[in-house]
This record gives sequence, C-alpha cells and structure tokens, in this order.
Amino acid sequence: MAVTAPLPAGSETGVIRVNYWAAARAAAGVAHDDLPAGAPMTLAEVLAAAVALHPGTRLPDVVGVCSVLVGEQPVGTEDPGAVVVEPGDVVELLPPFAGG
Repeated sequence: MAVTAPLPAGSETGVIRVNYWAAARAAAGVAHDDLPAGAPMTLAEVLAAAVALHPGTRLPDVVGVCSVLVGEQPVGTEDPGAVVVEPGDVVELLPPFAGG
C-alpha cells in the first residue's frame, strides 16, 4: 500500500482522516478528507460524515463494498456501530480490486 500524507501538523488529536483508494477516490473526487473530531466516533458515524461531504456521488455505493481499516487494523465483519475511531486515527477505504 502506498504511503499517505500525514495528518496536518497540530491536528492529530482533533481530526480523523479518511483515505480513499481506487474507485472510492474516483467517487469522492479527492484522495482524503479530514473530519473534525473532538471525541471518539463510531466507524458508522465516520462513514456517514465522509459520505455527507460528497452528495450526489457514487461514494455511498462504493463505501458499501469497501474493506475498511482503522489504523492498520482491518475491521472485517465487525459492526461499524461498535468500532470506535479515536481522534488522530486514519480510516482507509479500500474497494475491491480487479485482477490477481
């Protein structure tokens, strides 16, 4: 996986970064979003906030099929409403990739 830009200096405790890869990046039209976060959020809240930033796009559909990592930990089949994302964390949205 490619290395992404670090969080903005001084904002590590007040931001959750959402990185978009491949089709998610194409749908969002940006490589990442920095969501203000003064407190922990659930992954479901993070995903809803990210989608809300890009109305009228295919992002909701793409996010629905993405593999998700919080930090370097795959979320897998965990309930997004039960996964806690801390300010300073990075959420990676990885759509399915074609090919071998």
